[in-house]
Amino acid sequence: MFGLTALELARIQFGFTISFHIVFPAITIGLASYLVVLEGLWLWRRDTVYRDLYHFWSTIFAVNFAMGVVSGLVMAYQFGTNWSSFSTFAGSITGPLLAYEVLTAFFLEAGFLGVMLFGWRKVGPGLHFFSTIMVALGTLISTTWILASNSWMQTPQGFEIIDGRVVPVDWLKVIFNPSFPYRLAHMTLAAYLATALFVGASGAWHLLRRRDTRATRTMLSMAMWMILATAPVQILAGDLHGLNTLAYQPAKIAALEGHWQSKPGESVPLTLFGWPDMQAETTRYALQVPYLGSLILTHQLYGQVPGLKDFAPEDRPNATVVFWTFRLMVGLGLLMLLAGVWGLWLRWRGKLYEQRIFLRFALWMGPSGLIAILAGWMTTEIGRQPWIVYGIMRTRDAVSDHSVLALSTTLAVFVVMYFAVFGTGIGYMLKLVAKGPQESGPDESGPDELRPHAEAKADRMRRPARPFSAAPDVVEPDHPETWPAAPGAKEA
Repeated sequence: MFGLTALELARIQFGFTISFHIVFPAITIGLASYLVVLEGLWLWRRDTVYRDLYHFWSTIFAVNFAMGVVSGLVMAYQFGTNWSSFSTFAGSITGPLLAYEVLTAFFLEAGFLGVMLFGWRKVGPGLHFFSTIMVALGTLISTTWILASNSWMQTPQGFEIIDGRVVPVDWLKVIFNPSFPYRLAHMTLAAYLATALFVGASGAWHLLRRRDTRATRTMLSMAMWMILATAPVQILAGDLHGLNTLAYQPAKIAALEGHWQSKPGESVPLTLFGWPDMQAETTRYALQVPYLGSLILTHQLYGQVPGLKDFAPEDRPNATVVFWTFRLMVGLGLLMLLAGVWGLWLRWRGKLYEQRIFLRFALWMGPSGLIAILAGWMTTEIGRQPWIVYGIMRTRDAVSDHSVLALSTTLAVFVVMYFAVFGTGIGYMLKLVAKGPQESGPDESGPDELRPHAEAKADRMRRPARPFSAAPDVVEPDHPETWPAAPGAKEA
């Protein structure tokens, strides 16, 4: 297929499936915590706007959660089908870590998800709030175990190799490997940022379409506060993560900086843009800033950084790819910081909800958090190459013995099915977002009011409840002329 080898096709197939999967858990992590905040504010202030937003976003959470579970199952099977040699070699570590995720995070979420989605009228407010907290905690526990497993592959420790297989000898070192704390913080913050941008874009969308209600204003306001608080912390976490990567994976740092060779006694410039040429061993058309590379990478004016030429050609990651994926992630991160600061300035001037240029910017920034996560994931994983377990097992030794035809066929099937199934799911979720939160009266406290048909309650009682059951079967579009205007709505 297009002259690709079986190894390349296996990597593309796994990369394709995980790229679809990773966006759903990211939104799940962020929305679960957002729902905790909304329900907590509702219980504290008894302001119906928080209750309405809770019901609105819990419906979207249910759809997103279901798609995340389905897309994750495929990846688990791929470890055995496409990467059986890796599973044989390192399964004694990655297997238990994934099992711990199921025994803790999945069981916790499964135990309380039904109460959270369908128990608003059936249990007391304290128990319902506790259920929402437990679901949010479950998403964070899941993140912890997944990042522990993946981080061990990046910076392995706490093991011995016996008879050609990895054997864990210290589980604390396995779990709390050198890159784990930085990667866990970076990914969790990324999920919160991506969700805040998604929520903010939803609020901006409705305000641009002149649906100026307290709910839409509250969505935008809360999102901008979250972006303002999280973006600077994420930049700091990224800097610390970079220092850790330089210590344990210097070849990755050299590749994402397009840095080929350090000269003794001279500082390392920062290459803003360029085109790393792996064959010529140089970065063409480089636009560089003197000293800045040393300052950022080592926090010293004349700090030295290993170049790609310090590593054998077969041990170098593809600098052409990771150079640009890293800059895409960083560039979007700076735009997120701009969104937070811009929103603060407009809030101070009292124009946060009226400045249409800003609202358009917030709308276009909606998917930027997810794009940045994908770019960061590609930087991390492609930058680890040619190792699947860094310094221990090469990727070429981990792949199963499949033919090019078999992998080409399954890859084509995956592409068609994923776009059909998850494309439909994403489209449905966006329709729910476009529908917007529905205002309810002071005595209305359940999600059934969000259903478009009067018989929804009776219908729901006659069928088994699944995550998708929390979403309406039909999403009727609203018409702008029916939207209430609230130009004097109080700022959240």
